[in-house]
Amino acid sequence: MSVSIQIIDNKKVTRGMDAGDLKIFQAVAREGSISKAALALNYVQSNVTTRIKQLEEQLQVPLFHRSNRGMSLTPAGENLLGYADKILHLLYEAEQATQIGNPPSGMLRVGAIETAVSSYLTPLLAEYRLCYPEVQHSLITGGTHELNQKVIQHELHGALIYGPVDHPELNYMKVYDEELVLIAEPGTHKMHDLLCKPMLFFEVGCTHREQAEAFLKDQGVHTLNVTEYGTLDTILNGVSVGLGVSLLPRSSVTKAERRGEVAVLSLPDPYRRLEVGFVHSRSEHRSGALGALVQMMTKQGPEQ
Repeated sequence: MSVSIQIIDNKKVTRGMDAGDLKIFQAVAREGSISKAALALNYVQSNVTTRIKQLEEQLQVPLFHRSNRGMSLTPAGENLLGYADKILHLLYEAEQATQIGNPPSGMLRVGAIETAVSSYLTPLLAEYRLCYPEVQHSLITGGTHELNQKVIQHELHGALIYGPVDHPELNYMKVYDEELVLIAEPGTHKMHDLLCKPMLFFEVGCTHREQAEAFLKDQGVHTLNVTEYGTLDTILNGVSVGLGVSLLPRSSVTKAERRGEVAVLSLPDPYRRLEVGFVHSRSEHRSGALGALVQMMTKQGPEQ
């Protein structure tokens, strides 16, 4: 949707901003740099730079402080970001309002924690596509906090995350329970010996970290040695060759266990439970496409 917005005062009318200008400005503000914004938008970096300069020239005020560490908003930029968020969300709602129908159609942007993709979401989306071929869906993966923020900022219609979540801007629905397990290289192991090895996690801020720290402390291990690995496959490969151990949902390691690539150990009751749920924005009008996905989620659990 392309919309032109004119800024009017007593002396002049500036050339109209369009929704594309605001989208680019919003991305640079969120990402903190031209290069990251270009990557997020899948734009050429020089195009993003030009559009930001043109926007500043139109408004005759700098919107960003520029430094070697990146770009931060000026007071004028902070003011504009508030309006940009509102305007882009209203345009988004207007677009969604036209897509409510029977059967559902239009765009559906979904996010998910990586451990839920292969065991749960991919089979679900395959069934969803068969039922609703007019819906064009996209999928990204990330951590729970990152995905929540993308839903709040209306970059995603909804996301599958670790719960429960209590946030004033999000609706949360429990989807299924998971079991957190410890995985190690193949063989027979003593739990205490494994806990002295490096823990391979997606990132330092991984959802499992607090649970891991509490479990280790209970087992008499007071130092958490974390090694960051980027994807589920790299974690499984690293564990299988003895680079460390990891705490992961059982459904995400079942196939690797069956192939003999990892050993799986159960945790004590207080530490084994994980909850997976779905979030979407409270302020967003639920489209037919999103409603159909939510309804389908209430009927399905993870594939084992």
